[in-house]
Amino acid sequence: MISDNPDIAKSAMVIPPALETRIDRIIHEYRQQSKLKAHGLTHRRKILLIGPPGTGKTMTAKVLAHELRLPLHTIQVDRLVTKFMGETSAKLRQIFDLIQSKVGVYLFDEFDAIGGERSLENDVGEMRRVLNAFLQFIEQDASDSIIVAATNSPKLLDRALFRRFDDVMYYEPPTDEERRRLIENVLGTYLGSRFAWKQVIADSRDLSHAEIDQACRDAIKHMILSEKNAVTATDLLMTINEKNDAHRGSRR
Repeated sequence: MISDNPDIAKSAMVIPPALETRIDRIIHEYRQQSKLKAHGLTHRRKILLIGPPGTGKTMTAKVLAHELRLPLHTIQVDRLVTKFMGETSAKLRQIFDLIQSKVGVYLFDEFDAIGGERSLENDVGEMRRVLNAFLQFIEQDASDSIIVAATNSPKLLDRALFRRFDDVMYYEPPTDEERRRLIENVLGTYLGSRFAWKQVIADSRDLSHAEIDQACRDAIKHMILSEKNAVTATDLLMTINEKNDAHRGSRR
């Protein structure tokens, strides 16, 4: 488990308004949890995030931790299962004991490693037991911690999981408008004037939030080392096309 204290504010996220509203609601309910408890209610705190890689799932967990002033604890579920096969249920119990005793945001990354459909023919008895254990732990958990499970493969998830979460949020690749906002956010004062937006938006169409963010940062480094005063569209197109080349290489 990796622990961190992220410094990513919600304003750094570029997501659809509907998702932003739901994240705001999680934050608001957490801050007002005593008022809800006075009426016999609990704040939403078990969240399932679904979407392709690089679309903002991990960033959402970091934003929640930062906005709520909580530590972020990341559990790499695929490593947990691979390394501790036969002991995974015991390890999960230890994690949920920690969730109870130490309030924080707990991110179960690559969650489908244990959340697979129990009826799959290639599943093994051990993994069915692990999934059943997780279902039991998350249902019984009554802590004040926020539990976030993230997956790239919703079709692999057991249907019984969905009803254990207070919120199920779907993430998509960025739209044209979101890509422009993201580029403007990351480049900031480094953004050159008379920027060729049409070509940049077109060439970045197949990239995720994370890839665009990295392309922008690569362009800033190129600008600094070239002793320029701003990032031009040509600079950014160069780093964007490097990401596109990596995509094409992965399909070969």
